[in-house]
Amino acid sequence: MWRLVIGVILIAGVFLLINQFLHQTLFTFLGAQTYAALTGADGSISQISMVFLLFSFGVLTLGVGVALKVAHARGLGEVLGNWQLCRQQFWAVLTILFLLNVVVLVLPPWDLGAPLVRNVQTVPWLIMLPFALLAIMVQVSAEEILFRGYLQQQLAARFRSPLVWLLVPSILFGWGHYRPEEAGENAQLIVLWSLAFGVLMADLTARAGTLGPAIAVHFMNNVVAILFISMPDSLSGLSLYLSPFTMADTQEVRAWLPVDFAMMVVSWLAARLALRR
Repeated sequence: MWRLVIGVILIAGVFLLINQFLHQTLFTFLGAQTYAALTGADGSISQISMVFLLFSFGVLTLGVGVALKVAHARGLGEVLGNWQLCRQQFWAVLTILFLLNVVVLVLPPWDLGAPLVRNVQTVPWLIMLPFALLAIMVQVSAEEILFRGYLQQQLAARFRSPLVWLLVPSILFGWGHYRPEEAGENAQLIVLWSLAFGVLMADLTARAGTLGPAIAVHFMNNVVAILFISMPDSLSGLSLYLSPFTMADTQEVRAWLPVDFAMMVVSWLAARLALRR
């Protein structure tokens, strides 16, 4: 366990140091105004700042790679599982989830209780789409590599009980989504939603033996939530539409969370079906 503790410290250290160096370098060479627009430090929510934020999660992957090498004498590729199988499972799950979301899209109801609000015009959205998709892939891969890759695998190597290696990373994953400044009274419910998502992704990883399915489910979930219909908050810069309510609107969010939870469970079941075929 002491190696895991050292690994977590290394991940945090690498992430903080490289991010600090990156931001300081950008500030120095770009100037205060351009830096603020690029990173969203000026309070703006733009497509550029969102893409920058999502790509910055790549530093987290680098931190995990350093921790694996230094503390465990392992390579980063090992947490993914067999690469060929990982890739096959990723595309199998992504395909069935794409079909599932198309079906959900064409079925009523076609709104969230009120008309959606247009956020980004179609042409700029399409221009940014390839970069946004790549950025989301970097972001979700980093989170899966850390939580379902590094933490889950290292705990499973030490503890036989699923209650440890399944729940501990999921609790940390849920805690990472605690945003009381934006969610208000709904902050704890969103943490519970994230915890449940983490448990389902941990189950997929244990069943598949690779991170491919979990990355696919996480990717599809974030594509819908970040690129198509987002709540009007600090992560809405890339979204085509905005929901008619914010994360802090207690009644509206609590009315839709069970629907969102049901969609999460259906996506998990669809992924398991894809793995059995």
